[in-house]
Amino acid sequence: MTVSDYNKCVDLHSNAVFRFALKQLRNPDDAKEIVQITFEKLWMKRNTVNIDTAKSYLFTTAYHSMVDIWRAQKPTEDIHNLAPAKHPTTEASAYTGLMESLEKALSQISQIQRTVILLRDYEGYSYAEIGEITGLNEAQVKVNIFRGRQALKDIIGNPNNLI
Repeated sequence: MTVSDYNKCVDLHSNAVFRFALKQLRNPDDAKEIVQITFEKLWMKRNTVNIDTAKSYLFTTAYHSMVDIWRAQKPTEDIHNLAPAKHPTTEASAYTGLMESLEKALSQISQIQRTVILLRDYEGYSYAEIGEITGLNEAQVKVNIFRGRQALKDIIGNPNNLI
């Protein structure tokens, strides 16, 4: 990968990696740190990573970096109960409660289910690509997506779960 290819990867994929990390960590500073770590690792591996596989490499690296953060947290601290990130609202947004409800519902499902759903539905990865990123086989990816979507449906369908 040339310097030009690396810069192209930064331009094309940095926002997507940031969104993925922000949805997982719900902290903009931590998400920025994940992006920084991810692109630093890509730079160090630029001679072995092909431009065609760079996106998959970036998301895999970001995912593993987030796992490292989760493991480093205190065992008594539950990352699912942290306060959600505050997002600035604009006058153009007609109904912001929907996004807040979805984020709250996502925070109530397991970390692996949230990860595979975000990779599939937000980032558009195939089941095989999600398996490569998370280290799961394709069947496990499908099962986690199905169970996660069912859990989201149950949570969102019951208004008491979102209060």
